[in-house]
Amino acid sequence: MTTRLDPISARLLRNGHASGSLALMYHSVAPGKGTAKWRYAVSMQRFQAQLDLLQSEGWRTCRLADMAGTALPPRSVVITFDDGYQDNFAAFEELAKRGMTASWFVVSRDIGALAAWQDSGSPQLPMLSAAQLREMQAGGMEIGAHSHTHRRLTQCDDAGLVSELTQSKATLENLLQHPVTSLAYPYGAHDDRVVAAARVAGYKTACTTRTGWAQAGNDPLQIRRLSIHADDSLSRFARKLAFADNAVDWLSLLNYAKRQLLTRLRPARTP
Repeated sequence: MTTRLDPISARLLRNGHASGSLALMYHSVAPGKGTAKWRYAVSMQRFQAQLDLLQSEGWRTCRLADMAGTALPPRSVVITFDDGYQDNFAAFEELAKRGMTASWFVVSRDIGALAAWQDSGSPQLPMLSAAQLREMQAGGMEIGAHSHTHRRLTQCDDAGLVSELTQSKATLENLLQHPVTSLAYPYGAHDDRVVAAARVAGYKTACTTRTGWAQAGNDPLQIRRLSIHADDSLSRFARKLAFADNAVDWLSLLNYAKRQLLTRLRPARTP
């Protein structure tokens, strides 16, 4: 595995005109090198290389709460972690060493235990402890909610939806003795009803899994994010930053370039 950029990806990243801020979505950070076995885990070596690239290219890290009612400047990035796995503590230490910040979204029922929900193909990993979450917050990180039990919020009835949103918020606020105003929708599942309930519950910012520049929709309760996967090389990671998209394989970029060229060559319409 290489930790260097290919020349084309490096040029795309450095010469690109960022249209706004970005949010990156991580889950697990696995010890070691190379490609982690689970798609939603990133090896520590790759994570370190990604942080180093962000710093070397002048990206400034922020917390999700910083997006509440504020448009962040280009080359601002919010690094987010969903679920709250215990292996994230090493990621926190790497961020802290570099003076970088991030936002964690924690399933409140499972703090200090094993992840109790089960998705197809996902490992059952231990979760961050209360003491670790307090240390992370003291170290400048944001701790937010990821519901109480990791249910798809769009599938909850009204009472269940309110419970998932308020119970997670109250549990974390009691544990941290600090307001919790940020949320990540489990599985990215949200609709108008869920967004409205999140607002009523007191959340000021919330993450989806839609791709694009983070604040493209101009709604702090529907922040867009890019998914970072186990097999993302450093060059693919750079292209994700450059295009604010997950579909950055070379074929996709070639088709994009063709569409852009055809648009430019199309004769202008006369009135």
